[in-house]
Amino acid sequence: MRLEQRIEVMVRLGEYLKSNNDYFNAILDRTYKENNWFTIENQQQAIQAIANYFLDNDLLHQWLSRYAMLDHKTPKTVGLIMAGNIPMVGFHDVLTVFMSGHRAMIKLSEKDKYVLPHLIKILNQLDTTTSDYFQIVERLSGFDAIIATGSNNSARYFESYFGKYPNIIRKNRNGIAILDGTESFDDLVELGKDVFQYFGLGCRNVSKLYVPKGYNFELLLEALHEYKALVMHSKYKNNFDYHYAIYIINRVKYLANGCVMLREEESLNSPVANLYYEFYDDSNVLEQMLLSKSDQIQVIVSKMSLNQLTTKPLGKAQYPNLWDYADGVDTMQFLLDL
Repeated sequence: MRLEQRIEVMVRLGEYLKSNNDYFNAILDRTYKENNWFTIENQQQAIQAIANYFLDNDLLHQWLSRYAMLDHKTPKTVGLIMAGNIPMVGFHDVLTVFMSGHRAMIKLSEKDKYVLPHLIKILNQLDTTTSDYFQIVERLSGFDAIIATGSNNSARYFESYFGKYPNIIRKNRNGIAILDGTESFDDLVELGKDVFQYFGLGCRNVSKLYVPKGYNFELLLEALHEYKALVMHSKYKNNFDYHYAIYIINRVKYLANGCVMLREEESLNSPVANLYYEFYDDSNVLEQMLLSKSDQIQVIVSKMSLNQLTTKPLGKAQYPNLWDYADGVDTMQFLLDL
């Protein structure tokens, strides 16, 4: 397929994702029944973000215009090990391999094993030549390169097993927010999206706040309480209750509003139903410290103007552009260099 054909079929897939298809909805329901973290609402949110931000004709052309696309290049087979922390989290890798002209050999996550195979079937219905580009397997073999996403522990395994191949191996990353105390109630409600979307399980979810010394948490706790319905979800509530009990037993200082607990902590990675925070005196010193931790940070949200850090607006952490590559590694260039 030529590049324009690949773009066209993906745009048509985006149109399918925007339609209300009963069969597709049944697949979402099946996924939820096997993995209760993947609520119908969360799956639909991820799918609509893909349709609107990834499978838009203008955005695809804008993204791909940055590269010299070699349609005549001999296709390689790229193994993809998919993560399963949030719905459809590996779709960008699948899309990038397809747009590069290579073939994707996909090892699905057990937590999200129905939606992507269905979308590959839809692509084949839209254009039968797409069948040459996608293969779903139980075990990876015969590939030329690998893109694997997982935890820090699984990354060590990936590096040992796949290190001899051209590879991108991703580890744990976190989203952070930098506040200056001038944020309005509405700003902080938007921040709540970054914290709570997908129950905070994504690498782009905000798990750590940096706030100025003397920061008053009252308005923040009030704004985050807008997401109180989260505790109606049994898995989320179990996490909230567990950490609440641990803090009480161990006499840990914390702030709470009924749906999230805030705790002063250096770590960037807070557990579900928790949000860590840390105070800062000087934003320039903070920037330097965060630059030293860049290998742990996936996205920064803030309304502040920062000199050396790239940020997204509050509420937009889970809406990356096509060119916002995970871990800051240009996946497309990696594929074109194979």
